[in-house]
Amino acid sequence: MKKTFLFPLIVALFGVFCSCSEDDNYVAPAPKYYFSLWNQCEALTALQEYVEDVTNTASKNYIKPQDRIATFDMDGTFVGELYPSYFEYNLLEYRVLDDEAYKDVAPDDVKETAQEIRNFVRHGQALPAHFDMKHAQAAAKAYAGMTLAEFDTYVKAYAAKPANGFRGMTYGQSFYKPMLQVFDYLRANGFTYYVVSGSDRFICRALVDAIGIEPNRVIGMDVKLRSVSQGDETGVNYTMGREENLIRTDELIIKNLKTNKVLQITQEIGKVPVLSFGNSSGDCAMHNFCLSSEHRSAAFMLIADDDARDHANRQKALSLADQWREAGYHVISMRDDFKTIYGEGVEKTDFTFGGE
Repeated sequence: MKKTFLFPLIVALFGVFCSCSEDDNYVAPAPKYYFSLWNQCEALTALQEYVEDVTNTASKNYIKPQDRIATFDMDGTFVGELYPSYFEYNLLEYRVLDDEAYKDVAPDDVKETAQEIRNFVRHGQALPAHFDMKHAQAAAKAYAGMTLAEFDTYVKAYAAKPANGFRGMTYGQSFYKPMLQVFDYLRANGFTYYVVSGSDRFICRALVDAIGIEPNRVIGMDVKLRSVSQGDETGVNYTMGREENLIRTDELIIKNLKTNKVLQITQEIGKVPVLSFGNSSGDCAMHNFCLSSEHRSAAFMLIADDDARDHANRQKALSLADQWREAGYHVISMRDDFKTIYGEGVEKTDFTFGGE
């Protein structure tokens, strides 16, 4: 019995060893290269060197996978924001001034806010001071009463429209393709990444659904939600039924900018990120929080300095680049570091507008 069993096993193993030794042409597959859409640059070198270091178990800077947390701003960091303003600003302008189902019932203060956006994008009129909060309050009112499913559908319908200022791209397709490769690279190296945006959380969720980012990894501006039949009762006193939907209210909870980003990261993630990506002063607090980590950490700022392929103010961008470097952040140049921004077949055009 033993001989009968061992002989075929020995023959099989011998065949395996022979086939391996005889295959002199065998070539091990090359490691996957994630950055085909990047030019070699300081920022990319810094990112790769950082990741290789903190994922190396022999390094003194090794970070366990559960602590490899990366945070990304959205608008202007991996989604376009210059068409000609933020997606959520454009969406509010459309909702209040062009949507036949809503424009005649919009409150006066919401109409005023939407008109200020229109005056900014069409005529270059400066937005009022602290407009981010004014917009947030108006947006809370403009979408109040929508169920979450209705709002998701509404956002995605607008995102399917052609992006103003570009040919061959919708708003929902306006991802910076090289930055999507950063997501792939980090995921392959055991990082968990979160979107931490000043835009409405549910707008962000609707947009990043197309690139596979799960809803529970999206942090943004928040309004209070209620069950559709809850009325004036508090959530602690009311028990919703199985068939009830959740709806948006007009009560703003938080505008997720600057230090509010840090507070929300702490509330929802519970860990200090070790990598942080942004593009504006609204991300500095998040970057500084990241750089306070007990682990080796790094922060990256993307500058919109490509006025050939995107609608950019190059002079302003270069000034910001100096500011970000002085703050200790790595700078990503859209013009110099990206082989493409939005992908093949997308062209920058002049902005176009309908009637006033």
